[in-house]
Amino acid sequence: MPAFFTSGTGMDAFSHCLEAYCAPGFLPMADGIAVEGMRLILKSLVTAYRHPTDLDARSDVMAAAAMGATAFQKGLGGMHALAHPIGAIHDAHHGMTNATLMPYVLQFNRSAIEERITRLSAYLGLENPGFDSFLAAVLKLREDVNVPHTLLDLGITDSHAEMIAEMAAVDPSAGSNPIAFTREAAAAVFSAAMHG
Repeated sequence: MPAFFTSGTGMDAFSHCLEAYCAPGFLPMADGIAVEGMRLILKSLVTAYRHPTDLDARSDVMAAAAMGATAFQKGLGGMHALAHPIGAIHDAHHGMTNATLMPYVLQFNRSAIEERITRLSAYLGLENPGFDSFLAAVLKLREDVNVPHTLLDLGITDSHAEMIAEMAAVDPSAGSNPIAFTREAAAAVFSAAMHG
């Protein structure tokens, strides 16, 4: 695949695993699949992006994509709740939109997921495991595969901000966000992601 689609689909797989892992509820098998999917993405997505003929790296990303699709039976969250209407209105690439939204949704959910993210970062072998080290790893991964830092950089405008917030709040993915993803919450995250 071209680099843009390698990045976008790989980050989409990461977002599936991450949101499934953070979703409330008890489904430990989905959690286990999700954390291993994230490990594979962190291990291999940059290589697949930079060296498109590396079949080992591509195989890892492909496996992680399948794992994300399995894990999200547990639920998704604010990334997908916003990415769906943004994609519908602005014709934006779904995975790249999730990737752009990722740090802003993580920050919004921090109080509810910090302990869980600390365990995840330890599993991933991050130095000084915790929310901040995981967020730094996400930001570095996004940078390495050329994910835009803001929705504005992705080519999104705020001309339909209210409609997007309303649509996000009733999106099926909103119901499994760790913190209630109301219209006001969706609007706040959208605004933060627009401007960085």
